[in-house]
Amino acid sequence: MINANFVFLGIAVSLTGGGSYIRDTLRGLTSPNRVTWSLWALEGLLGFVVERQEHVGLASVMTLFLGLVPLAVVLASFRNTRSYWRIGRFDAICGVVSLLGILCWSLSSRPTLALVAFVAADSLAGLPTLRKALLSPSSESAWAFYAGAINGGVTLLTLRHFTTAGGLFPSAIVLMDSAIGTAVLTRIGPRLRRTPTPVGVR
Repeated sequence: MINANFVFLGIAVSLTGGGSYIRDTLRGLTSPNRVTWSLWALEGLLGFVVERQEHVGLASVMTLFLGLVPLAVVLASFRNTRSYWRIGRFDAICGVVSLLGILCWSLSSRPTLALVAFVAADSLAGLPTLRKALLSPSSESAWAFYAGAINGGVTLLTLRHFTTAGGLFPSAIVLMDSAIGTAVLTRIGPRLRRTPTPVGVR
């Protein structure tokens, strides 16, 4: 465990990544998937409320910024119309299921159980961007996601005791953001789609 104040270092890293993503969005270099980022904004803010109810402490500040930064990304995407990513059927399905998870959160009287459903919804919200990173890595920025993963990792290290309320959401963020960032950085999607040239064919 590290000092709880290190959570602010994680937030600073996340803000750096988020700021670069917003800048790239305004310049038309990045095309955020609005389904993912809108749901991340909503879920991050709701997750902050749940964690405060569970008395998570400083770690909940990370969750708050995981809502505010995506909100800024969504607003930036409307500022530059070239930054718009076309929403498909897969995106819509993930969005609807994610919203159902949020509904379960709102109807549950047990905060921890609600948080589990909520984190599942948050992960589903990330799937459209993960798919997008595999299909078109040039439309994404890896650093923003790695910064989010670092933020989540630092938050986990500040926990005195690993509990569902305190550790589940940061753990999910680390896994999803790392997966997206790696898909963008390695461009593994286009590489896997390349069809090998048959022997004897030129």
